Order: sequence, then C-alpha cells, then structure tokens
Amino acid sequence: MSGNRKSLLWLLGPPTLYLVALPFTNRLTPVLFGVPFSVLWLLFATLCTPLFGWLAARRDPLWTKHRRDRS
Repeated sequence: MSGNRKSLLWLLGPPTLYLVALPFTNRLTPVLFGVPFSVLWLLFATLCTPLFGWLAARRDPLWTKHRRDRS
C-alpha cells in the first residue's frame, strides 16, 4: 500500500451526519421551513454524501496516482 490514505476519513462524514440527527428526532415535532426536522436533516445528509466521496477521492494519493498514470 502506498502513501498516507488519511483522506479516506472523509468517508466517515455521511454516516456521522446520519447519526447526529438521532437525538433530535424524538423531540416534540421540530419543524424548519414547514418541513419536519428529521426529513430536512436526512435530505441535507443525502445531498452532502457525493461531496464527501469527491473529497476523499481527490485527496487520496493512490487515486490521484492512478489518474495520472492512466492519462
């Protein structure tokens, strides 16, 4: 295995976002912008998932080396 692959820690972002919402879902109907908080938070976490994947890939030395060798 080559290099330091700490960039793969970005892949912990989506599960963390999903778990952060758990303490707030049992509150008395929290509503933001007319949408239940849990639905809004899950939508936000889902939309952020590709961003975390992109960040992990772009900063991964193995991935960038493979991209350079291919072109």
